[in-house]
Amino acid sequence: MIKEYKTIHEIASPLMVVEHVEGVTYDELGEIELPNGDVRRCKVLEVEGDRAVVQLFESAQGINLAESKVRFLGHPQQLAVSEDMLGRVFNGMGQPIDGGPDILADAHMDINGLPMNPSARAYPAEFIQTGVSTIDGLNTLVRGQKLPIFSGSGLPHAALAAQIARQARVLGDNETFAVVFAAIGITFEESEYFINDFRRTGAIDRTVVFSNLANDPAVERIATPRVALTAAEYLAFEKDMQVLVILTDITNYAEALREVSAAKKEVPGRRGYPGYLYTDLATLYERAGRRQGKKGSITMIPILTMPEDDKTHPIPDLTGYITEGQIILSRELYRKGIVPPVDVLPSLSRLKDKGIGVGKTREDHAGTMNQLFAAYSRGKDAKELMTILGEAALSDDDKLFAKFADEFEKRYVSQGNSTNRSIQETLDLGWELLAILPKRELKRIKPEMIEKYLPQK
Repeated sequence: MIKEYKTIHEIASPLMVVEHVEGVTYDELGEIELPNGDVRRCKVLEVEGDRAVVQLFESAQGINLAESKVRFLGHPQQLAVSEDMLGRVFNGMGQPIDGGPDILADAHMDINGLPMNPSARAYPAEFIQTGVSTIDGLNTLVRGQKLPIFSGSGLPHAALAAQIARQARVLGDNETFAVVFAAIGITFEESEYFINDFRRTGAIDRTVVFSNLANDPAVERIATPRVALTAAEYLAFEKDMQVLVILTDITNYAEALREVSAAKKEVPGRRGYPGYLYTDLATLYERAGRRQGKKGSITMIPILTMPEDDKTHPIPDLTGYITEGQIILSRELYRKGIVPPVDVLPSLSRLKDKGIGVGKTREDHAGTMNQLFAAYSRGKDAKELMTILGEAALSDDDKLFAKFADEFEKRYVSQGNSTNRSIQETLDLGWELLAILPKRELKRIKPEMIEKYLPQK
């Protein structure tokens, strides 16, 4: 028997205090029935004695303190999950918004999930092909990894996110691949861009889309990534799929967390964000991975815009501690017309060595990757020297390295948002570019690999 309370004490949106409650627990879901019969949702944030502080999912407008009724449902927020979610579009709370029918649920899962026991984790070791050379060739994404993309305001991270969602696949005959795409606090135009892009290319058939718009409540923004990860956990660990989760934009999520924290009058931490921001982000990121005894996996690409392009800002800073590397987008490359403008040198995938080589990509992958990094770095140094001292100050080798850096940016980094390169095409392109350099300078590749793969001039 669900008990109803008419004891709302006060409302300070998005929070509400209900008195004289019994048996109410943290995170429990509740419903508020207005005098006109409308029902709004809330969840319990705090219980002290017989007082409960609840968080409203919708507007507080129209809630009459004396006449409105509150009932607590005895369970936390849940998501109805089924394989039929693939190809569908939902709002941030998991309700269909594409005009299709409600999901016939196989199960109802708690959106907060269960922490993955570290001893039950399997080590990420298999390659995921994104079709983007700067990721596949140099900062390889591995199944079960968390690899964020650090962007700046105005950079084309949305187009890169859509490209990865559209092109990503696992190599192997018997693997079922799915994408869970969660858009957090984005504009209506961006949301339409993603959904239309997926529909136009047919990628929607293997994708579950959760779209939380900028004018939706902050509370929904906090729930959206958890709802998306719950869908991913079901597909990965119950249906044995290889799932790629793309979350954009984590900065909007953290802003919503700060807004709710301020309403609760919590003591702020760095730049006004709550002191538990690190812990909160970890509860999201650590839901990715592989589990021993399970065929499926969750690989995560969180995308975040760095305020003022500042890598030391709390959101990218804390994200970097929890995840296994980062892909950084460069404003300088974007100004040059290079798309996607991935800044190769400061980008990093800490697990790239685990997902490459014989039987995964190709035997020459590790050597060419290290050589491309080294040659591009030296080429950029040569170009800086040329700017200061003029071309005459450069040796013949330095001129070749400067030429290599230009060609590398134009042909390898800049591939546009519609080119889908296989890992073989990416590796072959790397060898074509290395052929610009004298053979004696290829010091990071085994001689037998040079003989086998280097194009003859």
